Amino acid sequence: MRDTEPQIADGKVLWHFTMSLDGFVAGPNNELDWLTGFSFRPGLIGEYVETPGAVLGGRKGWDAAGDNRPYGGAWHGPIFVLTHHPEDAQPADRVTFLNCHLAEAVRIARAAAGGKNLEVFSPTIGRQLLELGLIDEIDLHIAPVLLGDGIRLYDNPGGVPIHLHEIGSDGLPMAVNVRYRPSKD
Repeated sequence: MRDTEPQIADGKVLWHFTMSLDGFVAGPNNELDWLTGFSFRPGLIGEYVETPGAVLGGRKGWDAAGDNRPYGGAWHGPIFVLTHHPEDAQPADRVTFLNCHLAEAVRIARAAAGGKNLEVFSPTIGRQLLELGLIDEIDLHIAPVLLGDGIRLYDNPGGVPIHLHEIGSDGLPMAVNVRYRPSKD
């Protein structure tokens, strides 16, 4: 991998996920148990504990995760959950349930982030924010696992392709090359 620069807290809206090699960010029922058995570059998790000032997610993901805090509970900032039905949401410490336009949710969450990054932890919200031009950066960690089914990072049937510019590159974006063998375990 060429991206070895640390993540910094500079107030961006960051769509951030660990994704399976086949493009899923969660199992069919938002399961995340597949996120074990591999490692990240040294210090990576610490960067992501330090750089977000707030998190924005969706109700389905929140309900599936329960009151589990990001990064294994190491991060303690405010979480904003978009929902059409905030009245029936289970209250939780430092969690605000919002029923507003996406741009307004971003404005509210960025203000709470206090100059740090706003991390978006929802494939659906991320896609919609991307379409609105409100995503500053997409940060993916590709895990060496094939899930075969689940919730895709980006699902937009019939939509037009969105081309991405590689951060730190002045030329044409390069494809990411990964090479694995199936595990014998």
